[in-house]
Amino acid sequence: MRPPLRFPEDLITLQRAWQQTYAELAQAPAGVGTTVLRRRLIALSGTLCTHPYWAAPTAWRAGGVELRRAARTHTSAPAEGEAAA
Repeated sequence: MRPPLRFPEDLITLQRAWQQTYAELAQAPAGVGTTVLRRRLIALSGTLCTHPYWAAPTAWRAGGVELRRAARTHTSAPAEGEAAA
């Protein structure tokens, strides 16, 4: 069993922003303000994929799922504009 991966705070924050944007896009009626959300999702995806944490050739494959889990369960203060759960 592998030890749990530790992710930098900024990477977890990026993933949380991606997940929040994805959820907003999924709930938005088709054609109503989705362009801004889709563009934001594309920009966040690019930033996530090019983060220095993933510099190792196999890092993304090894840690992508764990990052998404960590972002969902992260207990830090809510991101700007995000309500506390």
